[in-house]
Amino acid sequence: MKPHVVIVGRPNVGKSTLFNRFVGGQVAIVEDRPGITRDRKTHDANWLGREFVVTDTGGWMPGGSELDEKVSRQVEQAVKTADLV
Repeated sequence: MKPHVVIVGRPNVGKSTLFNRFVGGQVAIVEDRPGITRDRKTHDANWLGREFVVTDTGGWMPGGSELDEKVSRQVEQAVKTADLV
């Protein structure tokens, strides 16, 4: 079984850019404004010959708007499945 890496962080800090780099293509949408990624995206990845599964998450902002709270719950669910955050 491949290790599972989950990318977590505040909104608009480059999580999706890092995810795209790991998977070797433009899988996640990247824009220069917060709130683009709302749902988790999971993909096989290979970095320096090491295979793993990587998950991109939306920006973690507990205590924000109702949408921020929903996204944060998605992040928390992803973290529960991770081998590395």
